[in-house]
Order: sequence, then C-alpha cells, then structure tokens
Amino acid sequence: MSPDSDLSPRSRSALTLGVLVLLLVGGAVWGWTALTSPLPGISEEVCVETEIAAGSKIYPDQVLVNVLNAGNRNGLAGRTMQEFIDAGFGEGTRDNAPRGTDVIRAQIWTSTPQHPAVRLVRSRLGDAKVIKRRTTQPGVLVVVGDKFDKLVPGRKTTVAARDITICSPPVV
Repeated sequence: MSPDSDLSPRSRSALTLGVLVLLLVGGAVWGWTALTSPLPGISEEVCVETEIAAGSKIYPDQVLVNVLNAGNRNGLAGRTMQEFIDAGFGEGTRDNAPRGTDVIRAQIWTSTPQHPAVRLVRSRLGDAKVIKRRTTQPGVLVVVGDKFDKLVPGRKTTVAARDITICSPPVV
C-alpha cells in the first residue's frame, strides 16, 4: 500500500469499476431519452384547428391533405402527395386504402362535402367524386385509384361562405 492512499488495490479496482458502471448506466439513460424524444423541429401535432371568418379566403397552405392509394400502382399515394405539396397544400399522411376500396380515378371522403377546404382540394383533382363518409383522419382525405394521373390546375383560393374551422398544417 502506498503512503498516499488509504485504499487497497482491490478497493481501488472496485471503486473504479463502480464509477464505470455508473457512467455506463448514465449513458444508457441519456441515449434512450435521446432516441425516444421527438426530433427537433418536428411537431407532434397533426393539425391546428384554424378559425376562418365568413367571406375570408382559404389558401392551399392552410389545408392539410391526406392521400390513400386504392389502386395497384406502387407509390401512387406518395406521388400524389408530392403534387399536393408542390401546389402548396399541407402534408398529411399517405397510406394504402382499406382492403376492398374500389376507386377508379379519385375520390374525397368527408363528412362535410360543401366545406371550402374540400372544394379547394377537389378543384385540383379534375372529375373526382366527393363521397359523404365519416373519417378519422384530420384534414381532407383524398383516395386515388389506378386511373388517376396527376393534379390539374385548380383554384388558387376558395372563400368561406360562413364562419368555419379548418384543419391546417402545424407551423414548424
């Protein structure tokens, strides 16, 4: 034993090992927290309820769009979503439609067919049908089939005939 230390070599080894274990556990906790926390700049909100007064214009960047692929063409929902994003609409979800969904070209599923956000999205889909149907997704739900090609030039804005609420993309 050295005159500068009161610990035996065995005690120093145990102490060193204990400190290393504490560092390992601390690093694991920090890593798990970093891994499971939301990415910076990405909001967990799906949409923000935005009040629109009667007579106000609604612009594409105020409307959240979701796209479902009801066809057999791989990536159709993704390509269609990108077209909506390029046209200024807010990005919602893109996924496959439920099994058994029969859509030839394009449909909008909504419980509020006359909603101005629905009218704005429909203007970009050509001859799309608006189907009155309850959905669980926020925003406007577009379902595309194999014969859907691309968005068409549509309205740049639409006007709210009465006070309404729309599902807008969250501000990042």
